[in-house]
Amino acid sequence: MNDEGAGIHVISRLEKEGLPGADLMDGGTGGFHLLGIIQSYPTVIIVDASLDQFPPGHVRILHPRYADDFPRQLSAHEIGLKDLIDSACLLGNMPQIHLVAISVGDFQDMGMELSPEVELAIPEAMLWVRKLVQDN
Repeated sequence: MNDEGAGIHVISRLEKEGLPGADLMDGGTGGFHLLGIIQSYPTVIIVDASLDQFPPGHVRILHPRYADDFPRQLSAHEIGLKDLIDSACLLGNMPQIHLVAISVGDFQDMGMELSPEVELAIPEAMLWVRKLVQDN
């Protein structure tokens, strides 16, 4: 879905290059099906597109502890991800979460290509994922 797919582009490229010390998966819109997987790790890194006040292609790292700590409009599956985090908190088995948020401008266009701004942000997001894996 164009720029909304920024996270899977990062994961796909990391899979091709390899990322020792980490398990990679496309969580997509898995929602509650991901709860057990997320709770099985002490640390989880999420890469996702974010509709926010930053220009398209801006990469930032957040360390959310609760659903309200996520950007207010985190991609089209925002509710599922936030509900998942709230559920992990309620169950008392919440991993440390790092969110690599890639700002996007619009989710309206349909297609498979990233905008030039978001495409240029993919290597930076990959570097952040590698650093977060190395630091944990």
